[in-house]
Amino acid sequence: MPTFIERLARLSAGLAGLFLYVSFAAMVAITAVVGWQVWGRYVLNDTPAWAERTALLLVLYFSLLGAAVGVREQFHLGIVFVRDALPERARRPVEILNHLLVGGFGAGMMWFGSALAAVTASHGIPTLHISESFTYLPIPLSGAAIVFFSGEHLLRMLARAGGEAA
Repeated sequence: MPTFIERLARLSAGLAGLFLYVSFAAMVAITAVVGWQVWGRYVLNDTPAWAERTALLLVLYFSLLGAAVGVREQFHLGIVFVRDALPERARRPVEILNHLLVGGFGAGMMWFGSALAAVTASHGIPTLHISESFTYLPIPLSGAAIVFFSGEHLLRMLARAGGEAA
């Protein structure tokens, strides 16, 4: 029977995979949108009004969701150089502090991003005819994922220290 940590790791890997697929799809869509914008501007002499704003939205989604995956894969900015310079005994507290700081940053993204999305929900994006909150929605989504991924790392560390198989 899988342990809690193993189930959590599978859930985390699934969420990270989903975020990567969404990021990939957004990058492909950006290529198509910008290509159509260039075609419209220089060949048809009629720039589509929706293209620039759509590209901006797609950039926000793929970059923020991709950044959350970077936290899970530990590609994020951390204080690794400080940790590696310390003696072995002092590395674990620094690593815990690193995960707590990154998780705290994610919690701030989640909290303030949700407030920003809520405040702008009644405003519209004229060229796309959707709510302005879609612009800010990837902030709390990626923030929640960052909190989840940082928590997973902390639980794995505690499980290793406690002797449970991580």
